[in-house]
Amino acid sequence: MSEPVLLVEKNAAVATVTLNRPDAMNAFSAELRLALGSAFRELQTDPDIRVVIVTGAGRAFCAGMDLKELGSGGDDASGFDKSVTGQDMAEAIAGFEGPVIAAVNGHAVTAGFELALACDFIIASTQARFADTHARVGMLPGWGLAVRLPRLIGINRAKELSFTGNALTAAQAYEWGLVNRVVAPGELLPTCRALAAQMVNCVPHVLKGYKKLIDTAYGMHLADALRFEKAAAIESAKQVSASAIAGRRDGVMQSGRDAASEQGAK
Repeated sequence: MSEPVLLVEKNAAVATVTLNRPDAMNAFSAELRLALGSAFRELQTDPDIRVVIVTGAGRAFCAGMDLKELGSGGDDASGFDKSVTGQDMAEAIAGFEGPVIAAVNGHAVTAGFELALACDFIIASTQARFADTHARVGMLPGWGLAVRLPRLIGINRAKELSFTGNALTAAQAYEWGLVNRVVAPGELLPTCRALAAQMVNCVPHVLKGYKKLIDTAYGMHLADALRFEKAAAIESAKQVSASAIAGRRDGVMQSGRDAASEQGAK
């Protein structure tokens, strides 16, 4: 019996989604793309899951599209296949309302790079490498790479990467602001799970609302974004009582003390 191409592990409020084609460096076959889309749609409907971590099995995060399948010209080879619900993989990931963390353990190439960028932020292993080879393969990106990458690292750096296909090391990715942290391989998932646990401690509906606020406002002009934020804040304030805030005060203060103690220990 063959191994499933995607593994989903649920631990309390956190789901870890693992691309599981290690012999193919987790390259996106049609089966894997559809499985990933289906998994995210299912996680969105699961009221217990509030944070998702995405990673890859073996030595790669995702090596991009399965070029062997892509070159076959078969059904769904283009990468823009649709599931029975009418949503493709990228739309399903975007439709998850909670935080999504990319735990990049190795090579994240082309479509794999796009997958990492589709997450809310990236934690990278020291073994991570990022590359955009769309121009070398002879295709244009369609899952957000040309839009998101320039906004994260600047248009000139993004053009250098995309026009050459050269790889970016984890250290360079951190220096350029692409990844939030670089950690030892053995610390990658523990670090992501610790961050996820901190997010789970936030007020559930506010965590979802904050993600939506940031993502929506980021695409607006400054003045419009400020008005949008103010309106969202006013609406949020209407829904919270003084007693609820007072009840959460001790927890917030304890979290601050714990963080300060941990920082001091380092």
